Amino acid sequence: MKIVIVFCAVLFASVCSAQNLQPFKQLRYDEDYSFLKDDSTTTWYDRLKFRPINSTRSIYLSIGGDVRYQYLYFKNEDWGDMPEDDDGFTLTRWLTHVDLHIHSRFRVFTELQSAFANSRIPAAPPIEENPLDLHQAFVDWNTVKSPNLHITIRAGRQEIMFGSQRLVSVRDAPNARQSFDGIRMMIDQHQNHLNIFYANYVKGKSGIFDDSSNGDHRFYGAYFSRSRVPLLRNMDAYYVGFENTNAMLDDGGGDERRHTFGMRVWDMQRAWKYDLEGIYQTGTLDQKSISAWSVSLISSYMFSQTRLKPEIGVKTELISGNKKYTDNKTETVNPLFPQGAYFGLAAKIGPANLMDIHPAISIVTKSNVRLSMDYAAIWRYSLNDGIYRGNMSMIYSGQQGTSRYIGGQLSGTVIYPANKFILLICGFSWFDAQAYLKEAGTGEDIWFGFTSAQLKF
Repeated sequence: MKIVIVFCAVLFASVCSAQNLQPFKQLRYDEDYSFLKDDSTTTWYDRLKFRPINSTRSIYLSIGGDVRYQYLYFKNEDWGDMPEDDDGFTLTRWLTHVDLHIHSRFRVFTELQSAFANSRIPAAPPIEENPLDLHQAFVDWNTVKSPNLHITIRAGRQEIMFGSQRLVSVRDAPNARQSFDGIRMMIDQHQNHLNIFYANYVKGKSGIFDDSSNGDHRFYGAYFSRSRVPLLRNMDAYYVGFENTNAMLDDGGGDERRHTFGMRVWDMQRAWKYDLEGIYQTGTLDQKSISAWSVSLISSYMFSQTRLKPEIGVKTELISGNKKYTDNKTETVNPLFPQGAYFGLAAKIGPANLMDIHPAISIVTKSNVRLSMDYAAIWRYSLNDGIYRGNMSMIYSGQQGTSRYIGGQLSGTVIYPANKFILLICGFSWFDAQAYLKEAGTGEDIWFGFTSAQLKF
């Protein structure tokens, strides 16, 4: 930890006055530092981001990373079904990448990830502790690169994120991010963007350099986005095929072949923000046919001309669950590879068989500190289905209780971006366990608090 503090201090002192700094991207490989090629007044940090290899500066390296330190405290984790830890625990994550650009046609991107969980009770799973592994290693070939059309083929281990991240996410909130082994073709033409992909999920393991491609979890499809659409602003349409040779739901398991069709309209840039998305899933689970769906709406309004810029919003969802245990159908939505903390870090419920309504409010102070409060009321959509984690492992079966109401969660967060490199966050949650959780398990209220310090460079 001392090394992290010293490094933060040195970096902050050296680059806080640097010019031409760009915001960091959630997908670090999307960052472009080629603009430094013709800059003659570079700092040591600029040379870290753009280090030429040849005399014409057409071959260069870019180096970066991400260090995050978190302290978390639970009382009654998993509603009292986990062993009690009176001291809390820490999560640390290191990400370091090297990005090699070879002229304008080729590129090699590699990234190492190291994640540790200290004082964790019980033992941490690979999503929290994965000491050292090759997280990304891919090659880009820009087959077409013109002002009007870009076509890139990407092959290798890579992070993949589409749209709202409801189905395919980098899973940033838990300690270890997720990646995939696969190939993609990315086509960009003006406001049109198309991704065609085929990939296997990379299964995290608790050893060193032992993460492996999981052929039992593969997905493929196409994701199309169009911006500057009249009235709607932005529109996405997609198809995702998913195969899992060992699926397990509340009403049975087996070989899963699932097809997801979705559409999204959204605008998150203006004062009134909205994100409306719907999906339908079909296919088979062993001998059962799949017919599942979900609809999600996020909407908010920011009073940008008002002091503190208050923003008031609401999120609501309907996510189908299984109707009957005895028929040859399953209506349970599979969220595939979603964000790891769908309702925050406190309650580990994934987006399957749920109804929820989620009002929220936030303000921004003069020093750019964002304070937010929200409340989520959560019910089971179907009484003949249970609740699941984000990876679709079951928390409780629907046969363990007859009530619909799961509970409500009150959360508060303070976010302070100290500068472009350092982000500080702290927060709390109280999950008020209600009838279904008391029927299915211990049913204790969860109390949760955390602090987080993150450095990107």
